[in-house]
Amino acid sequence: MRKLLVFAFVSLISISAMAQQVDLRKKITVSGTAETEVTPDIIYLSISLKEYLKDGNSKKKVEITDLEKQLYNAIQTAGIAKENLMINSLSSFNTAPEKKKNPDFLVSKQYRLKVTDLNKWNEIIGSVDPKGVAYTNVDSYDYSKIETLKKELKIKALQAAKAKATYLVEALGNQLGSVIDIQEQSNENYPVYRASGMMMKSAMAEDSSAGAPEIDFKKIKLSYVMNTVFEIK
Repeated sequence: MRKLLVFAFVSLISISAMAQQVDLRKKITVSGTAETEVTPDIIYLSISLKEYLKDGNSKKKVEITDLEKQLYNAIQTAGIAKENLMINSLSSFNTAPEKKKNPDFLVSKQYRLKVTDLNKWNEIIGSVDPKGVAYTNVDSYDYSKIETLKKELKIKALQAAKAKATYLVEALGNQLGSVIDIQEQSNENYPVYRASGMMMKSAMAEDSSAGAPEIDFKKIKLSYVMNTVFEIK
């Protein structure tokens, strides 16, 4: 009997403790959204230059050094720092013996260029012998003030949630209390770039008068949702 009483007493204490943990406050749960679109202002481009034979004659080869000079000069003319151009790979590394054995051996180099203005990129690629351009494409892109923009959007989304909760609660004759819970939900969308003529192995090689490739970027879309819980006074 004594054990039964002790068990009942312990059970009563447990039930009382659970009751104290139940949040009996009146609450409202709302979500706020903020979104925007920005145009990328940092773009990394891949450029591949390759030697070629004029009229198929190995004695009239356009050397990689000539093509490289054209690229460097074009970059300087465009006002881009030389540090923005890096060599990605060199297919002719340690191939000097191959060049001696095969006069038709063609060297190629791949570069990575950082630009902030696509108009300058058009000027650059238009100044390089089109037959020496194997291909160009976009490696990646970004927005220089992306972190600041994310912070601003999260704040706006949170403010939107509070504004919504306020007018809903006041419509019922109550007042909005302090926030109880905040949860962030992001929907960052970095779309795949859209480029016309980005992989241009043959079109520019066949027509030396071809214009520079036209690059059209989709904007970066950022969207944030803040899920909030407010107390109702």
